[in-house]
Amino acid sequence: MLRNLFSKGAGATETEPEPSSEGSAVSESRAYTVGWLLNVEGASVIWDTPRPVRIESQSKDPRSVGQCPSVLDFDRRHFVINCPIDVHLRLNLTGGGMEITNVLAEKSPIRAEALQRWIVFQPRHEWRHPQRPVLQMLTSYVFVSDDPVYVNQYPPLFHYTPDRPGIQISGRFPIDIWPRPLQWAFEWHDTTKDLILRRGEPLFYVRFDGPDPAAPTRLIEAKKTPELESYMASISGVTEIVGQTYSLFKTARERRPARLLYPKD
Repeated sequence: MLRNLFSKGAGATETEPEPSSEGSAVSESRAYTVGWLLNVEGASVIWDTPRPVRIESQSKDPRSVGQCPSVLDFDRRHFVINCPIDVHLRLNLTGGGMEITNVLAEKSPIRAEALQRWIVFQPRHEWRHPQRPVLQMLTSYVFVSDDPVYVNQYPPLFHYTPDRPGIQISGRFPIDIWPRPLQWAFEWHDTTKDLILRRGEPLFYVRFDGPDPAAPTRLIEAKKTPELESYMASISGVTEIVGQTYSLFKTARERRPARLLYPKD
């Protein structure tokens, strides 16, 4: 429910909930510290730093939705991940397969062979629906925490994306025991329309949840230590061997080093 109250401005890298008239639990909640890093150093400059979502309001009216504390708190708990490349794909489903066209062709800033490594279509038998292809983009973003925190991956809820004729497949997992690179997965519903992604536009959002729902998140750039690299290697590639990775969480927690998150120098 929207409340007609004034609110303070957003912080730069930390979600800061508004003081609540119902009690002081929000203001007294300890912040969860989450680190982000890039898994691959090559061409890493194409990946933007994750930033808190900010939706600018042109109205200064205290009754405006843009001034509602609950709306502002919800918005600031999400961090935006921008798209690193320009993509324009056209799809033609056939009886037993599909034809994929790179509409940009020679005008594309990314070479065809590189695009095939960036965008990967799942085999048809793995789709949730036989007429809705599923594609994935592997990103370089890894999130890690020493707090019991889950990362939640969402579509860019607050940005209008008319050139995406389908839905993002979202998910969540605990980053204190399962720090791995995120993937962007897309289920293409209307195959008569092109899929267009633009560099610099929001690709997806992430949000972090721990045991205390009122606690804000402090996002910092993390250091890729030998301990973190070794631990990430121990969980890498298990999806190709084990179908239900959640069954491995108990073992992962037992073998996890006492500390994984260190701020980058």
